[in-house]
Parts: sequence; C-alpha cells; structure tokens
Amino acid sequence: MTAHGGSFGVMKLAMLKSTVVLSLAGLVFGTTLAVAAQDSDAPARPHSRITIHPRTSEPGPNAKRYCRSWLVQEYRVSGPVIVPRMQCWWH
Repeated sequence: MTAHGGSFGVMKLAMLKSTVVLSLAGLVFGTTLAVAAQDSDAPARPHSRITIHPRTSEPGPNAKRYCRSWLVQEYRVSGPVIVPRMQCWWH
C-alpha cells in the first residue's frame, strides 16, 4: 500500500462524514420548518372547563362507599387495549 492510496482513503472517509452530517442537518431543519408551519396554520382550540360543585352534606358516620367497575376497550395506535373503569359513590 502506498502513501497516496492511504491518503485517498482518508479523504473519502472525510467526504462521507461531511455528507452524512449535512444530510442530517437538512433533515432536522426541514422537520423543524414543517412543524412550525403546521403550528401556525392550526386554529386556536378553546380550553375545556371543568366545573366543580361543592358537596352540600358530608356522608354520615354509617355511610358506605359503593363502587362499580367494568372494562372498556380503547383503540390506540398499537391496537385495541382493555382498560379498567370505576365509578364510586357514598350511600
């Protein structure tokens, strides 16, 4: 192997590295522009409000808490998932 052949390999490697770095930089920059454009075009969404009503009376000393539970199928990106739900009340 000659010295000329070795330096040519180093130059090739340097060019490959710079090509990869420039490609990644372009990808990141392009993605950033696409996200910024998407956010500026989206209309402002109203915030949902939750109203909390104060309890008029506390449960008595003999009150019992009853709960009802069930399973619900939710659709997610990974596929359908079974999740638990529960509703409780004092009586």
